[in-house]
Amino acid sequence: MSTTAAPFTATILGSPRIGPNRELKRAVEKYWSGRIDRAELESAAAALRRDTWASLVAAGLDSVPVNTFSYYDQMLDTAVLVGALPTRVGGITDDLDRYFAAARGNDEIAPLEMTKWFDTNYHYLVPEFRPDTSFSLNPVKVLAELEEARAQGVPARPVIIGPVTFLALSKAAEDSVGAPSPIARLDELVEIYAELLGVLVDHGVEWVQFDEPVLVTDMVDNAAELAERAYARLGGLTKRPAIFVATYFGELTDALPALVRTPVEAIGVDLVAGSAAALAAVPELKDKLLVAGVVDGRNVWRTDLDRALGTLDSLRGSAKAVAVSTSCSTLHVPYTLDAEPDIDAALRSWLAFGLEKVTEVVALARGLGQGRDTISAEIAASNAAIASRTSDPRLNNGQVRERISSIVASGAKRGPADQRRTAQQERLKLPALPTTTIGSYPQTSAIRIARADLRSGKIDAAEYNRRMKAEIADVIALQEQLGLDVLVHGEPERNDMVQYFAEQLDGFFATQNGWVQSYGSRCVRPPILYGDVARPEPMTVEWIIYAQSLTDKPVKGMLTGPVTILAWSFVRDDQPLADTAAQVALAIRDETVDLQSAGIAIIQVDEPALRELLPLRSKDKEDYLRWAVDAFRLSTSGVADSTQIHTHLCYSEFGEVIGAIADLDADVTSIEAARSHMEVLDDLNAAGFSNSVGPGVYDIHSPRVPGVEEIATSLREALKAVPAERLWVNPDCGLKTRTTDEVTESLKHLVTATAKVRAG
Repeated sequence: MSTTAAPFTATILGSPRIGPNRELKRAVEKYWSGRIDRAELESAAAALRRDTWASLVAAGLDSVPVNTFSYYDQMLDTAVLVGALPTRVGGITDDLDRYFAAARGNDEIAPLEMTKWFDTNYHYLVPEFRPDTSFSLNPVKVLAELEEARAQGVPARPVIIGPVTFLALSKAAEDSVGAPSPIARLDELVEIYAELLGVLVDHGVEWVQFDEPVLVTDMVDNAAELAERAYARLGGLTKRPAIFVATYFGELTDALPALVRTPVEAIGVDLVAGSAAALAAVPELKDKLLVAGVVDGRNVWRTDLDRALGTLDSLRGSAKAVAVSTSCSTLHVPYTLDAEPDIDAALRSWLAFGLEKVTEVVALARGLGQGRDTISAEIAASNAAIASRTSDPRLNNGQVRERISSIVASGAKRGPADQRRTAQQERLKLPALPTTTIGSYPQTSAIRIARADLRSGKIDAAEYNRRMKAEIADVIALQEQLGLDVLVHGEPERNDMVQYFAEQLDGFFATQNGWVQSYGSRCVRPPILYGDVARPEPMTVEWIIYAQSLTDKPVKGMLTGPVTILAWSFVRDDQPLADTAAQVALAIRDETVDLQSAGIAIIQVDEPALRELLPLRSKDKEDYLRWAVDAFRLSTSGVADSTQIHTHLCYSEFGEVIGAIADLDADVTSIEAARSHMEVLDDLNAAGFSNSVGPGVYDIHSPRVPGVEEIATSLREALKAVPAERLWVNPDCGLKTRTTDEVTESLKHLVTATAKVRAG
């Protein structure tokens, strides 16, 4: 087919939807709690879309992505689009409540599983397929947002998760053992996409974007063949818009020539994570619009405009036309630097958030189309920022680097696991199946008010500390009342498990309003790791000592591990990640030594992001896992064998990192297992894991309170794989996002269920 759609020149692949001040988060949570109705929620959402599109048009984009808005998650939206919601929500008549039931669950319905979106810190919901799942097109959302955008005069381009990626990231339902993988249904699903293309062209759509990031990974063995088959079919339709296949987060290899052989009109490539060199070897690109992702969509560093324009110039002869884009959606970065008044001038000059990246895209498109001289001022500013960053002394702390080299050279490590276990049993004297929680307790309104009062100057640091200690005392009292064996202080003083540490470490900048979406209504403010990392003074010791003074039971010291701090920060890109991880590990190591010196017997160093940073290509994974394990061991090997080291991992597919989890050699590993029904335990056993483990016995991301028998059943399942002397009992994750009532009832049931199982 030959399409008459005009090529665009400047675009982005997607945009954030949570709101610059988390407006959607607040509206959605009010809807969930019944404080606003559906009309008010929809009004708030429409205002966010309107403002987003207006800013993109005003910046100069000539093609604007729409249908990137979501009340919860784009994969869930795609499941709705193709009629693939789980059957267990089918009895809910209201479409929005049905949607949220699939996302969050309720008292009767379990939610969809949640896991990481490739190697980012965004979580998506995993669609489930049963043999009787039948596809049907439901384009209401796409068409509604398209019409909204058109009414605003927006040059709209609908964005849809592509069929290969959608199926590759889906799973067979738990009760469909032996069913074929969802990817086996590709041809069937492609026909739904074909139907969608017909509907879109009837509504005057000129371009449609299909996101296929799975093509830059090794997740599907024959991904290139599947993509060629799918897009040959879709591209061969006689009635369709022009098709833009967007890929990101890595480099296309064999999938690039496969896509080029199809009739699609445009292909998007990530030239931040990938290289432009391979493109010249694909002559058929001369018939395509190449959408070049030269502006980093997932990190906050300013683009080297001179270098990027050189890359774009080199592509002129490789394709029919070249458009400029971000490497991926700007969903992964904050809205704008304008919301950060406290950044020092040098650091500000090195940065570009979402709106600034759009400005860079537009400038590069102008430079490509009209000549380098038209953006000479922008290039000069970019060059000055790069020179400033290169020479800043904060990026090179010789003392930190020398200490790391010395510790590594010394070969410092802890004793064998069985020796440690004996020493810890003698010290702790814990019962079989010890009960604990992961760390955080609900962030109550009193905590939020205190934090706001401190920021506004209504109270001083001494009063804030007094209030936080009162919260800690309440949490310790609650745990003792419930009968938990190993306690935590609840982390009331911590705004976030990474930001809290970043605010106390040299080399980090913590933003005031740099919010990004983690999942659903959950937002985080990733700190900016811009220089060499050092710990000026203890960060947690005072709080843990206070908590321990309130009880005779052991209280865990709570720390975040080096890999997770990297994963949940915007990390410097001027040195290898392994070097930065070692610097963070040294700071955490110093904290563990100080906690031990203060008499703390159990220290938890959380690494929930271990799987998250795993490279998308198999050839790169071994090196990553090596330095990730080395960083954890550097951070934990400074304490005695009698000090028990815990770690925690959650909401990832652990299969590929099972060996690394064992290599961390933590004394106790707590791990997400409730949504996956304890499957991970067999994987750990297969990898030779022989330390203690605490598989999560209930899912904290759902508001539902698990029953006693439900938890007892999970425990009995776990005992089939792990002997009682190595099994701990805990929820899946921290309790920060739940209410106090939900937590109290759930933990009461956890303790009761544990007693029941202990009694046989």
